[in-house]
Amino acid sequence: MTDGLPPLQQIPADVVALDDYAELSRQHLGAAAWSWLNGGAADETTLRDNRAAYARIRLGNRILRDMRGGSTALSLFGQHFAYPIMLAPVAHQRLVHADGELATLLGASAMGAGMLVSTQASVALEDIARAAHAPLWFQLYIQPDREFTAALVRRAEAAGYQALVLTVDAPVSGVRNREQRSGFALPAHIETVNLAGMAGLPPHTAQAGTSPLFGSSLLAAAPTWQDLDWLRGLTRLPILLKGVLNPDDARQALAHGADGIIVSNHGGRVLDGVPASIDALPAVVRAVDGAVPVLVDGGIRRGTDILKALALGAQAVLVGRPYMQALAVGGPSGVAHVLHILRTELEMAMVLTGCRTLADIDERVLWGAS
Repeated sequence: MTDGLPPLQQIPADVVALDDYAELSRQHLGAAAWSWLNGGAADETTLRDNRAAYARIRLGNRILRDMRGGSTALSLFGQHFAYPIMLAPVAHQRLVHADGELATLLGASAMGAGMLVSTQASVALEDIARAAHAPLWFQLYIQPDREFTAALVRRAEAAGYQALVLTVDAPVSGVRNREQRSGFALPAHIETVNLAGMAGLPPHTAQAGTSPLFGSSLLAAAPTWQDLDWLRGLTRLPILLKGVLNPDDARQALAHGADGIIVSNHGGRVLDGVPASIDALPAVVRAVDGAVPVLVDGGIRRGTDILKALALGAQAVLVGRPYMQALAVGGPSGVAHVLHILRTELEMAMVLTGCRTLADIDERVLWGAS
């Protein structure tokens, strides 16, 4: 936990939008944890643009449509979801709430929302699965120790996770200047429990005048396309690649057996200057051409943002920082409230643009589309 205020027992009546949680959470997170959660890479250009890009997209309202029998239900990989909003994987959730991922899961289960559990969770993946009453997917980083990675996959399968989400856009960490300036360090009592017992890489200390990265043991062990082939042969679970922005990479992912794509720039936390996820989405959707589901994350704060993402070809969206902010403010109730707000706003946006079901949402809901 942080040195901020404890979670509230009741959500204040004036917390009515996701941004209200963002502001209120400052009081419930210490300065360092706040910087960790809300910071991005370098100058945070991409972090800001993830939100600004949605504001640039306009919707066209439609009138006098018959909305009876409307629904937001969808199916992904044979799994039923009541609405196309999932909780993105976020590491070390005990930084913001004493129960960490278990508190998040309680909120997600109450709302029937899918949850992606991070490899770097602060609660064991099995403990999370035992408490779940909603679909769980496991987010995977391929570790330098491939045998340990294989064991991690087998653990996820045995625990009942229904898909693997392979994060592929962070072979090295981003330049987290805001985080560095705050002096953030993971407290000793918060552990990456799923990686306990894994052999570490030999230490690499760059000498003055030498390459700080190239030739390091970290890059020598970084995953490649061949590791996706290896993972595909290891499991029968659906594999989604998270961190795809380039349409050529999307096509190559299909060639290597990916079952889904998540268009993402890691919340603007890895490479600053890449496009907003929503701006990259249409080209990836065209490249995939319906072969596998495409999801998107990054910058979603309103139900209208979700509608825009679906109109541009996403089957579902992931949200990250907003539910973590709500977790800090209100615990499981905050997480459930964020999901309720987004679902309500999405349904309102669907009604006002004449879309009775998700199948009715396409580019025609965008202003200026033919």
